[in-house]
Amino acid sequence: MERNFRCAAGEIDLIVRDGKTLVFVEVKSRCGSRFGLPQESVSIAKQRRLTRLALWYLREKRFEGHPARFDVVAVTWSGGKPEVTWIVNAFEALE
Repeated sequence: MERNFRCAAGEIDLIVRDGKTLVFVEVKSRCGSRFGLPQESVSIAKQRRLTRLALWYLREKRFEGHPARFDVVAVTWSGGKPEVTWIVNAFEALE
């Protein structure tokens, strides 16, 4: 539905549908795991920002009451090849 969606509340990488569910997707990428896994960089503060953004989007686009979730797509690059991990329902909405 949306890619690199920006508004006053911030930015989200992807907004997609999975059936009737709206999915807010945060994409993180790292070259190797020296500094940890990419998904580990989705901090509590980031989760709060994404929650505020998702609530704004749901209100603004009149999707209030629709099911929604947060996924994280983690990409680790090793030897020029990506290893992709898609974490469905990675966290619950935080305020």
